[in-house]
Amino acid sequence: MPIVNRIAEFHDEITKWRRHIHSNPELMYDVHGTAEFVVERLKSFGVDEVIEGIGRTGVVGLIRGRDADKGRCIGLRADMDALPIFEKSGKAYASQVEGKMHACGHDGHTAMLLGAAKYLAETRNFTGSVAVIFQPAEEGGAGGKAMVDDGMMERFGIDEVYGMHNMPGLKPNEFAIRKGAFMAATDEFKVTIHGLGAHAAYPHLGVDPIYIGSLMVQALQGIVSRNTDPLKSAVVTVTGFNAGTGAQNIIPQTAEFIGTVRTLDKEVRTQTELRFKEVLEGIAAAYGAKVEIHFANNYPVVINHDEQTEFAIKIASEIVGADNVATNYPPSMGGEDFAYMLEARPGAFILVGNGDSAGLHHEEYDFNDEAIPMGSSYWVKLVETALS
Repeated sequence: MPIVNRIAEFHDEITKWRRHIHSNPELMYDVHGTAEFVVERLKSFGVDEVIEGIGRTGVVGLIRGRDADKGRCIGLRADMDALPIFEKSGKAYASQVEGKMHACGHDGHTAMLLGAAKYLAETRNFTGSVAVIFQPAEEGGAGGKAMVDDGMMERFGIDEVYGMHNMPGLKPNEFAIRKGAFMAATDEFKVTIHGLGAHAAYPHLGVDPIYIGSLMVQALQGIVSRNTDPLKSAVVTVTGFNAGTGAQNIIPQTAEFIGTVRTLDKEVRTQTELRFKEVLEGIAAAYGAKVEIHFANNYPVVINHDEQTEFAIKIASEIVGADNVATNYPPSMGGEDFAYMLEARPGAFILVGNGDSAGLHHEEYDFNDEAIPMGSSYWVKLVETALS
């Protein structure tokens, strides 16, 4: 099946929604304006139930088809939050809020799901029900976990759940997906080295936390190159290092560095955390320092379920043709908190092309409105086929 004709008729309207959301970005759980916009649209479509405040500021709309009580419920998820970035896209509808912008396409994700919701509420050509899920705080706030912990799956009887994200570099009429691990677990760390301050001319009278910290930063890369199976993946990246008073003749008392660890395998994740602590504690002990390690497990691995992935491939192929669906797309070391929903229910996460745009999280990024008919049609045909 090609693009749904009725969705094509909505294209301009959905684009206006998307650009309105883009102009009014909100961060994390503080998405009250975006959630209100979503609620107003859903109610205007005649969605049967519109529930606010799930996972703090999330919204779920329930659309009942024929014999809703006898059929299954399919969950479709979009994220609503933006990023703390100063926009430089130059677009007429660019962010009106200084220091905030939709640099990851969540405006497009929300708009595409609203378009699908309008169509599904209008036609109801399915047996069972569909829950359209609008999630806050994907960008580091674990809003997906908050909605799951709030009992969303049980409350709406969701049997399967599906997610979608745009991908620069893929054409707007292309999809990409893979079975199994698709996006990485995202762990974060903060390390403080407690040494002994001294005059820079007499380093032997102190314990230099800068020197020790530099050894730690280098040694951490050995976890990837020497402790991780070469056929598996791990990333350890230090993203900040702070020490010193600004004076050139003082060895400071402490130094601190922060960063992230990314893995695609549970065993590798556990091993990397263990070696991380062992390596740092060993170096600190060798040089007479003390080390304080804060290692936080953040989003888990996004793991697509086999059966649901095959189904997603079938639907995407009907929309854009099998040649335009990459079915074994390389896994990404980026993270996604849709992982929590896939831990709670079987489902699949798919990518839709954003064309030759700036990269995600870039100040010049913009969602490609040409992708809207593909994304909304995918949602519609997924529901109508799964609940036929």
